[in-house]
Amino acid sequence: MFSGKRFSFDNIPDLSGKVAIVTGGNTGIGFVTARELARKNAHVFVASRSKDRGEPAVELIKKETKKDAVEFLQLDLQSLNSVKLAAETFLARNLPLHILVNNAGIMATAFEKTPDGIQDQFGVNHIGHFLFTLLLLPTIKASAPSRIVNVSSNGHHRAPPAGIEFEKLNDPNAHNSIQRYGQSKLANILFTIELNKRLSGTNVYCNSLHPGAIKTELTRGIVANWGSWTKPIISIIQLFLLTPDDGALTQLYCATSPEIEEKNFRGKYFVPFGEIEEPSAQGKDEELAKKLWDFSENLIKEKLGDDIFSKCYA
Repeated sequence: MFSGKRFSFDNIPDLSGKVAIVTGGNTGIGFVTARELARKNAHVFVASRSKDRGEPAVELIKKETKKDAVEFLQLDLQSLNSVKLAAETFLARNLPLHILVNNAGIMATAFEKTPDGIQDQFGVNHIGHFLFTLLLLPTIKASAPSRIVNVSSNGHHRAPPAGIEFEKLNDPNAHNSIQRYGQSKLANILFTIELNKRLSGTNVYCNSLHPGAIKTELTRGIVANWGSWTKPIISIIQLFLLTPDDGALTQLYCATSPEIEEKNFRGKYFVPFGEIEEPSAQGKDEELAKKLWDFSENLIKEKLGDDIFSKCYA
């Protein structure tokens, strides 16, 4: 929806005084997002599972932008305890939080469960981000105007016809890896819809997006799951994919463009490069969104205790 030419890095406004977290900010479009937020003077936290990969990414961002307000935040979305600790670590700094980009994810991996017993694509792509967002939500609301950006995918169209089959999420034979990915990406859109409803009356703007078909490390899951025979095919496909720089533009638009507030864009699904598109029928199902919210809350409570969300709705 960006007026005139397509949204570009140059259109990002000055972000002095703003604090941002980018999950998966050590690589791919997450790295580009973190780098460009830092370049425009935001204080950026690069949230990543691996310290060995996260800290070099932070140093590279500092080098490329000549900005020092970039930090590493350890966050393993496979572990609910790690998510909780990451949120507590950030909150202990007593900083505001104006921009949260839930960017990290895995794609088309073989069936596995997280240490908490959750099917891994659903656990990493949705449940981990759901918990992280809610634990940070009081600070995000207090920092308003603020943004929550959930990186989904047009892969949400690959979810089963019923959308999310909650009772089959942990059944290794119920869905193939692409369907499991589709369910997790559909969950990102539904989470955005329900969260936006619950943020009514606030100056927190929550949107989801498809970043485009991008040449990133996500394809490693396909190779690992389907075998080395896929490598030549992926190599050819990658010739036609967007670069990470292009791929980051839509989430940067959602995170920074003044148009989001000016046009009151809330609960929308964006595609490259800052255009609004209708998601699938399941992606507009408000009843399914509410069911997902309740399922996610109850699942996390089973793992971390009933009081885990006690401060989230203040």
